[in-house]
Amino acid sequence: MKRVLVTGANGQLGRCLKDASLEFSEFEVIFTDRTVMDLGSPIKMADYFSKNNFDFCINAAAYTNVDKAETDTKEARDINAEGVKKLAEICLEKGTTLIHISTDYVFDGESLEDYVETDATNPINVYGASKLKGEQYIEQYLKTHYILRTSWLYSQYGHNFLNTILKHGALGTELKITTEQTGTPTNANDLANVIFKMLVRTPEYGIYHFANKGACTWYDFAKEILANSPQLKAAKLAKTDHYPTFAARPERSVLNTKKIEKALNVVAPSWTISLKGLMKGLNTQP
Repeated sequence: MKRVLVTGANGQLGRCLKDASLEFSEFEVIFTDRTVMDLGSPIKMADYFSKNNFDFCINAAAYTNVDKAETDTKEARDINAEGVKKLAEICLEKGTTLIHISTDYVFDGESLEDYVETDATNPINVYGASKLKGEQYIEQYLKTHYILRTSWLYSQYGHNFLNTILKHGALGTELKITTEQTGTPTNANDLANVIFKMLVRTPEYGIYHFANKGACTWYDFAKEILANSPQLKAAKLAKTDHYPTFAARPERSVLNTKKIEKALNVVAPSWTISLKGLMKGLNTQP
C-alpha cells in the first residue's frame, strides 16, 4: 500500500482531502498540521521525514492571506517559497513525489483568454510572487512533481468566500461585492478528488490547472450563493466596481483545464452545479 503525506490538514483543502481519502482505500494517508510539518521550520520538516517514508506528499499548506502578505512579506516567502524549496529537497532525498497546490494569482490577469499551463507568469502581489517562487524551486530541485494551480477555493470548511457570505447574509449585513475581478469559484471537494485521481493515474510530471468550469465575478458568485440559500432571501446584496483591497488582484484569472481533464479522463463540473450540490448538503444538515 502506497503511503501519502498531507500537509496543512486543518485547512479547508486538507479537510476536504481527508473526506476524499475515504474513497481511495488503496492509499495509506497520513494527515499533518503545522505542529508536525511546519513549512516555516526546515528543521521540523527534516526531522519528521527522517522518521517517516512516503511515496507521495500532497502539500496543501500555504500562507494564503493575500492582503496581509503585502506587509508580512517575510513570512509569506518563508512558507510559500523557502519552505517549499526545503520540502522539494527533502522529497528528492527521500524519493517522494510532490503534489503542490498553487494559484491563479501567479498570473497578472491581463489575458482575455483562459490561462494555459505554458502561459507567461507575472504576479502582481506578494502572495502570487511567493507562490510562483515556490513553483520555480520545485521545478529546479525535483523532477517527480505535480504543480496544481487552482482558483477561488471554497468549501464547507474554514474561512472562505462562501462561508463569509452565509455568515454576513444571516446577520443581515449589507453585502457590497466587487464586479472588478473575474475568475472561477472552485469547490475544494472537487479539487481533493482530482488530487487523489492524480495519485492513481500518475500522469506526466509537470504543471496542471484545475478549477470548476465557467467564469464569474465575485458579485455573481455571491448572488449564486444567496440563490441557493432559501433562508437568506432577504439578504442585502449590492454591486460595487471599486472595492478597495490592500493587495492588487488579477482582473481576469480564469484557468484552462483541458490538460488535466485529458490526463485523468475527467470532466471538471461547472462552478454553478458544484456550488448547488454542496449547498444542497448544507441546507439539509440538521
